[in-house]
Amino acid sequence: MRAPITPWRRRFRRWREHSRLVRVWRLARTANPVTFTDKVRYKMLRDRRQLIVTFADKAAVRGYVEAAVGARYLPKAYGVLDDPRELEALELPESYVVKPTHGSGAVVVVSPAAPAEARLPEARWGWVYAHVRPEHANREHLAAIGEGWVSKLYGQGPNKEWVYGRMPRRVLVEEYLVGEDGAVPEDFKFFVFHGVVHFVQVDGGRFGERTQDFFRPDWTHLDMSGGLPWRSPTPPRPARLDEMLQIAARLGAETDFVRVDLYHLPDRVIFGELTNYPAGGDSPFEPESWNAVFGEPWRVPRRYR
Repeated sequence: MRAPITPWRRRFRRWREHSRLVRVWRLARTANPVTFTDKVRYKMLRDRRQLIVTFADKAAVRGYVEAAVGARYLPKAYGVLDDPRELEALELPESYVVKPTHGSGAVVVVSPAAPAEARLPEARWGWVYAHVRPEHANREHLAAIGEGWVSKLYGQGPNKEWVYGRMPRRVLVEEYLVGEDGAVPEDFKFFVFHGVVHFVQVDGGRFGERTQDFFRPDWTHLDMSGGLPWRSPTPPRPARLDEMLQIAARLGAETDFVRVDLYHLPDRVIFGELTNYPAGGDSPFEPESWNAVFGEPWRVPRRYR
């Protein structure tokens, strides 16, 4: 049960987010970043380029990807909806994916591969990952979840993700992607610094037993954890790794850091998203020494232009 947001707490949050004193303190605290999380927070407070807004907007970024690497790497889009109620009448295939364009961590996947017992979350708690079968994906309920999404200004945590307040709040409906085993595919997340990939994160089992592994670009497994167990056996080197490395490098060529998320399907590579602020500046590293290792290749600019 979540603690109720009292009027006093609401007023304190507004003061914290708009106070010049708090901003000056945050800028001073992050002035000399060393670790990866330090540098993410540095970027969050200082990078105000329109490019960063485009990266974070799940609808707008499609145009950037098409221009940089080609439309063939984009999942099919069935709709970009200003009004979530348009979901009720949208013509869709049996399987599809619904997500907000202005945040992270919320996805509804509709496919026959979902567990039989899975159901949609209550609309008010809808900012979660969910996977349900078509017969349990009531369109009115989905639209209500979408209305909850567009009512929220995402990224208002303690590190303040400025970028999410600079984009329209919409709902994106996309193609359902199928992995080699017929289930939701693994996420391949490429850490790109100054146009060069240095690390690769592989997340599996999003709707089941979740796993996470980290690699160098040559597929050397790293002896570290981001909070989830390793997969057993270790994920093999993907057949299209070289292609994914090239795509990630091209998509990250215009900035100091971005994480490029891709899917490796049986017949192609598909774009997932560009992430400016992994974990909102609170990425866990076990052991903690890896936080500094991930920060080494990142040369943060004195000023973003």
